[in-house]
Amino acid sequence: MRLFPSFRLNRSIGIDLGTANTLVYSKKHKKIVLNEPSVVAVERESRKVLAVGNEAKEMLGKTPDTIVAVKPLSEGVIADYDITEAMIKYFIKKVFGSYNFIMPEIMICVPIDVTGVEKRAVLEAAISAGAKRAYLIEEARAAALGSGLDIAVPEGNMIIDIGGGSTDVAVISLGGTVVSKTIRTAGNNFDNDIIKYVKKTHNLLIGDKTAEEIKIRIGTALPLEEEEKMTIKGRDLIIGLPKTVEITSEEVREAINDSLMEVVDCVKYVLERTPPELAADIVDKGIVMAGGGSLIRNFPEMIAKYTNLNVKLAENPLESVVKGAGLALDQLNILRKIEKAER
Repeated sequence: MRLFPSFRLNRSIGIDLGTANTLVYSKKHKKIVLNEPSVVAVERESRKVLAVGNEAKEMLGKTPDTIVAVKPLSEGVIADYDITEAMIKYFIKKVFGSYNFIMPEIMICVPIDVTGVEKRAVLEAAISAGAKRAYLIEEARAAALGSGLDIAVPEGNMIIDIGGGSTDVAVISLGGTVVSKTIRTAGNNFDNDIIKYVKKTHNLLIGDKTAEEIKIRIGTALPLEEEEKMTIKGRDLIIGLPKTVEITSEEVREAINDSLMEVVDCVKYVLERTPPELAADIVDKGIVMAGGGSLIRNFPEMIAKYTNLNVKLAENPLESVVKGAGLALDQLNILRKIEKAER
């Protein structure tokens, strides 16, 4: 129906369906209207959904045997179809309310190397959750749009999008991806690295939430002029009792360094395969980083060190992808280049 195009457009939303968090951008309000963890709490036997988002995340690691808090997305793609559908439906209802007679159009972000089967799973989950029509856009392309890059011009734009489950590195020109690579090393890996390090070095078992807090507060990609410290709590693996220890920023850097270098190697791989003319553009314009994983302190400086290029953070790294998904709904030249799905 095209009788009321402006109203239809206002119902459109962009969704960054991330491994760690799901963000929703509303075309009507021109801003992010929802940002909640991609977590769902369900009854173990019946699979009945008990809580979604913030409420469910509070249950992680604290549920009885009859309840399990799960992350239905793994490495940026659907790992549990039914739970993902329930999560999308919950978020749509939260954005539009219970009395949603006119279904929205949705632009959903997916990793660059997602398979055809995985694409269909995402689209079917969105349609089943109540979308009138669903589209897919590559996360790297969305991140570039949301970071303010003009990807439609015949110039090379390089974007690094580090999410929770995957990292996408791409060179984009004339609205299309020229060279790209995705690795399953991202924010969640940094957390796991910290958990393993603390377990090995301090004989202390900590959870995902504590590891994430350590990463955010004292995580760094390069040595700091003045070392920072943080007190953490967990369970002593030797005596089995609660224990408190102190961890330093240097220890965190050591813990996550291998994963950070995997991202650096991915960037170098893409640069080595970039056509000369586009490489020249990147020398002039530099590289833009987006996504929550890019917020590791001194990470842009680390990549600049190994590439000899100017590297900068997007203005709002956490919001770039979902904002780009919303903007893509306005750009027909972009829409023609991405996969569409109708009911």
